This record gives sequence, structure tokens and C-alpha cells, in this order.
Amino acid sequence: MTSSLEAQLISWAETYDDPRYFLEDPIAFPTRFAQAMKAGKACLQDVEIAAVFAAHFAWGRRAMIVRDCGRLFDEMDWKPYDYVMRGKWRNDEQSAHRTVKWSEVAAICARLRGFYLREPSLEPLSQAEMRTGIFGQKEDRKAPNKKINMLRRWMVRRDGKVDLGLWKNTDPDSLLIPLDVHVYDVASALGLTSRKQKDIITVEEITSVFRGIFPGDPCKGDFSLFGYGVTHPKEGKDT
Repeated sequence: MTSSLEAQLISWAETYDDPRYFLEDPIAFPTRFAQAMKAGKACLQDVEIAAVFAAHFAWGRRAMIVRDCGRLFDEMDWKPYDYVMRGKWRNDEQSAHRTVKWSEVAAICARLRGFYLREPSLEPLSQAEMRTGIFGQKEDRKAPNKKINMLRRWMVRRDGKVDLGLWKNTDPDSLLIPLDVHVYDVASALGLTSRKQKDIITVEEITSVFRGIFPGDPCKGDFSLFGYGVTHPKEGKDT
């Protein structure tokens, strides 16, 4: 990597690691509950559940994601932990977000309820445990696990800007870049990976590059990729 590219990646990260760029973004929902938590009006589980569903809905146009997350939390009366633990969830075949049906939302709520009856926080879960035990997906060791890596970035990074930093027992250096089609295309265009597969190996390769640029905080590079999308609008489409 050239020094000029590295400098540009650092510049983008410093510029776009800023809350004003994420007011209309899925992270706005766990952020709202995190702020309420500081005021004593919400709990950690509220934030975690908001992060689970915001990450699960985070595909498609931003405006649609935000709209559908808002509808979900309206259904929950903006008390996600109470809603989950009550055990009575909307459960039908209508769309909650794109192909995600309310029955799928209910199934995630059921798994969350079962988990919270045993444990106080999702933090200790591995990627595989989160994938199968919370999101209800089949085990897949090659999967990039975008939604899980996004959720973990939100909950772990603690620079006090965009991300929430509420999971104190997880090292930010262990985080992986959330990889979707757009992030892959940007990383490929920048020469951060030459692989064609959008799998966990590619995730680790891109993360490794950022670990060299942002020691101890590789997911700061996620803001570099966001910055490229902002400054190259043809490539910066929602995914």
C-alpha cells in the first residue's frame, strides 16, 4: 500500500467517525437506548436488543432500514427488553423489513428471551453462537457474518464518537470489518483485497490491512470505507 493511500484512509476515518453522518443510520437506534441508559431510563439489554434488530435490518436503502426499525420499536413500545421478556410477540407472515417477516422477528425474540433467562448480556457469545443461537441461522464457518460484526463494532469500539463502547470485556483489536457487497467493492477498488469470495477469509484480510493502519482498532477502517463511499457517490450506493 502506498503512503498516500494510507494517509487518505486515515483522513477519511478521522473525518467520518462523527455522529453527524449517522443520524439516519441503523446505529441511531441502539444509540438512542444507550443515551436513555445513561439517564437511567433504559438498560443494557435494551441497547443489545436494539443493536440485534438494527443490524438484522441493515440491508437495503438507509431510509427503508430506518423506517422499518422505527416501526419495529413502535411495536415494542420502545421498550425492547420488556417486549422480549413478556413472551407475546407479533407473529405473522407480513413483512417487517424486506424479506424479514414478523414471524422471524418473533423467533429472534424467543431466542433472546431464552438467553436472557440464563445470562445478563450477549457480550460473551462467539460469532458462531450469535449466528445460530440468536439470529437462528445455520452454522457456516465461511460466512462473513456482516450483521454480527456490525453489532460487535457498535457495542465494543469506545472512542466516544459513533460507537457505543458498552461491552468492556471485549478487545477492540479482536473486531472484524462488517463485509457486505458495497464494502467489498470499495475494499477491492482500493486494493485492500484481491480475493473474489465475500467470505470470512476476505473479512480477515481486509481487517488485517486496517490493523496495520489503526493499531488496536481495526474497525476504525470501516469509517475509511464509508468515507470512500461519500466521496465516490457512484460506488457509494446503499446495499
